[in-house]
Amino acid sequence: MKYLVHMDIDLPTDMPAEEAAEIKATEKAYSQQLQRAGKWPEIWRVVGEYANYSVFDVDSHDELHDILQNLPLFPYMDITVVPLAKHPSDVK
Repeated sequence: MKYLVHMDIDLPTDMPAEEAAEIKATEKAYSQQLQRAGKWPEIWRVVGEYANYSVFDVDSHDELHDILQNLPLFPYMDITVVPLAKHPSDVK
């Protein structure tokens, strides 16, 4: 099952820089693990924003929910999820 996920991140302005850097490093490692496993095949930065659009390819709604909830930045995210279906005009 494929999903388009928009993640908009809003870290508190009073968060210490060291704490923010640690969370971001942990997030990067976790996301790259999911990318290598094929669960997170695409991630696109939104120009000028601390946000991204990502495609997830998972087995269920519950799996996606668990993945998103385990993101270290999850408490600081506004997330929108759009389930995707194959388009009949797609040649792939």
